[in-house]
Amino acid sequence: MDASLNQTSRQARRAAARLARDAFPPMGIYAIDDRASGYRMLGASRNVHAALNRARFELGMGKYADRVLQAAWNRSGADGLRFDVLELVKEREDANFDYAAELKALEQCYRELEGLQR
Repeated sequence: MDASLNQTSRQARRAAARLARDAFPPMGIYAIDDRASGYRMLGASRNVHAALNRARFELGMGKYADRVLQAAWNRSGADGLRFDVLELVKEREDANFDYAAELKALEQCYRELEGLQR
């Protein structure tokens, strides 16, 4: 009985892994804000959660490319910054939909709305 239960558990794990692998990634626009100065960095990614995770990791290691945000992190740590997902791109029925162009257009719209430069 333990063998059949173990086999069922293994099959369930494989099915869950397959679903996760085939799921539509959370593409979208994100922002990292310095709470003290109000400085904002906008970005677009095919996986916003991974991009924000990477930013936190690089900031913690002292290797983040944006020097203003790195200085804010060095000054006040994670509590000094705010990490937000601003908008997610919805999955389209059209298999040929250009998600990269959609992300680029969305990022440009946010930059124009907020008066930010690239």
